[in-house]
Amino acid sequence: MGRAAEMTGTTPGFLRALGDQGLITPLRSDDGHRRFSRYQLRIAMRARDLIDQGTPIDAACRIIIREDQLEEALRLNEQLRRTEHGQEPAAHT
Repeated sequence: MGRAAEMTGTTPGFLRALGDQGLITPLRSDDGHRRFSRYQLRIAMRARDLIDQGTPIDAACRIIIREDQLEEALRLNEQLRRTEHGQEPAAHT
């Protein structure tokens, strides 16, 4: 948790708060330590940026979830568009 907080420029309490809001759910190691993915660390940094701009944490979490849903919808839309036109779908990165 400390290393993840250091990497994101936040505190362990901030990362726990994001978990409480349901924005990120880190895996747990066998010894109980939280394990954050790179994606979750990017999400935490995005949340920190929004909160630094004055957005309340609950609103920041909703914004990030909606942004993520929009990105996925756009990706699926593009994939369907390519399939309809007989093109191979682009690799998802």
